[in-house]
Amino acid sequence: MCLFQLCKLVRYMECGPPRVNDKLMRFFDHCEKFLTEVEKNATALYHVEAFKTGPEMQNILKKVAATLQVPVNDLNADLIQVAFFTCSFDLAIKGVKSPWCDVFDIDDAKVLEYLNDLKQYWKRGYGYTINSRSSCTLFQDIFQHLDKAVEQKQRSQPISSPVILQFGHAETLLPLLSLMGYFKDKEPLTAYNYKEQMHRKFRSGHIVPYASNLIFVLYHCENAKTPKEQFRVQMLLNEKVLPLAYSQETVSFYEDLKNHYKDILQSCQTSEECELAKANSTSDEL
Repeated sequence: MCLFQLCKLVRYMECGPPRVNDKLMRFFDHCEKFLTEVEKNATALYHVEAFKTGPEMQNILKKVAATLQVPVNDLNADLIQVAFFTCSFDLAIKGVKSPWCDVFDIDDAKVLEYLNDLKQYWKRGYGYTINSRSSCTLFQDIFQHLDKAVEQKQRSQPISSPVILQFGHAETLLPLLSLMGYFKDKEPLTAYNYKEQMHRKFRSGHIVPYASNLIFVLYHCENAKTPKEQFRVQMLLNEKVLPLAYSQETVSFYEDLKNHYKDILQSCQTSEECELAKANSTSDEL
């Protein structure tokens, strides 16, 4: 849904022109520590490359080579991924079954899904702390808007911005959700624990599919008995209620939510988080 349609649905709301703020929505492009230690670091995605040459992927290479009747040495993991993405994109976007889909079975799809999850985990998720900590500014910006709405309501003033719309990519959402503690498995995803991670929480295709979105809804309760009970927050991920990561409740008092994320809201400074470590120190693998 585009900006115009969303604004049209909210009565009495006027929409100003869209503003581009890449430092807010593409925070990773402006974080020197992330760029140096993850984005441009040839070893940061070690587990991705290791899985490509591991037994699960090698089995797929042999099966596809036999199906296509080509030498297995003519194929590699990257080509297999291209074929799989061609199948999945056609299904998702056009509703068309590509001939490439016939090359794979369900077990192959699970392995290739894990390969993609490995990349997202180590580059955008829990693999390195800087992946999520680089999104602190965006997280704080969200709460600044919520704080402003609470303050205006307490003063019986009109809410100046009933709806705030920010548009980014999966690369924006995954770090933010990781920062908030969502979809974290007990053990890290690695090249060597595919079978153990069959029931993992971190499944990037489910978390950030096409048109993925994260919504914070602030409620004002007129009949609240205490000031704390006046304001509540609910989150939705891809239009479905997202239980709180720390309690599994579907709604939280706004004050409680802020207290839970107190460290991020008060102590996480992007300039400090993104500052390069001194020589001889390495990135902090979880």
